Amino acid sequence: VQLQASGGGLVQAGGSLRLSCKAPRMITSVFNGYDFSWYRQAPGKERELVGSISSVASGRRIKYADSMQGRITISSDNSRKTVQLQMTSLRPGDTGVYFCSADRDGQRSWGQGTQVTVSS
Repeated sequence: VQLQASGGGLVQAGGSLRLSCKAPRMITSVFNGYDFSWYRQAPGKERELVGSISSVASGRRIKYADSMQGRITISSDNSRKTVQLQMTSLRPGDTGVYFCSADRDGQRSWGQGTQVTVSS
């Protein structure tokens, strides 16, 4: 599974970013069968879950990690085979590499990650 993450960059504290995770080689029906998650990894720290969105069959249910609850929105555009992570009120502590993953039948695939840097 090929995943392409994009949208990262440098932003001031309080700013917003919208990350995208695209699965360009998937047909839509296959895309709809995957659960997708966003993770982040700060320098020197372990990768942590930011939020997830379930497959279409599971109702595209969304869950958010407590660390970013209220400041993020995860959505999917199934026709474009894209999952997005909208982040607002960003803080320096949100700095890190953000990864998307695709899960199905116990198998997980990772995208390459996109760097988010929040300056104070």
